[in-house]
Amino acid sequence: MTSYICETCGTQFAPSARPPAHCPVCEDERQYVGWNGQRWTTHEALAASHGLRLGDDAGLPALAVAGEFGIPQRALLLNTRAGNILWECLSLVTDEALAYLRERGGVDRIVISHPHFYASMVQWSDALGGVPILLHGADKAWVQRPAPCIEHWDGDTLPLGEDVTLIRTGGHFPGSTVLHWTSGPRGRGALFVGDSPQVASDRRSVSFMYSYPNLVPMRLADVRSMRVRLAPFDYDDVYGFSWGRNILGNARSAVDASFDRYSAAVGCGD
Repeated sequence: MTSYICETCGTQFAPSARPPAHCPVCEDERQYVGWNGQRWTTHEALAASHGLRLGDDAGLPALAVAGEFGIPQRALLLNTRAGNILWECLSLVTDEALAYLRERGGVDRIVISHPHFYASMVQWSDALGGVPILLHGADKAWVQRPAPCIEHWDGDTLPLGEDVTLIRTGGHFPGSTVLHWTSGPRGRGALFVGDSPQVASDRRSVSFMYSYPNLVPMRLADVRSMRVRLAPFDYDDVYGFSWGRNILGNARSAVDASFDRYSAAVGCGD
């Protein structure tokens, strides 16, 4: 039995004798099936063709699949008072990456922002000694490889300790989540986001899309709800979904301005 991995979104599926007939993640209107049709790989084949990039991203240990594969998210290790958190996940697990994380204190739990980044989360948990994976319960249906290590949480906020809070922002997926770290890696508040919101390429703003590859904007009501949920949290930095895509300094003002810009752009200014 093999846990096949979708080549387009990088999601690992439950063990099966043959590749799955289709990938629900890619067939959803927020994603897309690869232009050459549905294709599958295995973890062993991925390890033979790709490695992981390991290094520093704005003061944090970071990991990402080197070269082009799936969605180019990177994972970050957050050494917080709530424990060591691996924020986001990748399709490939390597011995080098596991050693890299152990040298920096190891991982106590994995937290993932939304289903497009679930990747090989269960294989990562197993390799890290069975650490829990925290996912929002509103996105439970998108888990393609169920496992006892997965813990679903509900509601709009989940404090993980005195300095870390998970916040359901919704919009992109109903359970889309961001992480707020009070002290942050640079000694001030930091917000860790996936796609809801997403840090823009200018690294001075964020945007709000229901589907990024298919260019479907987020409903204004969802954007306004997101603003309300984020309002109580102070932060000076925002760490985006991929390497270097961060807003460092004055990020709260940048996000607030982005909310205003979006409302104006869709013709419903506040």
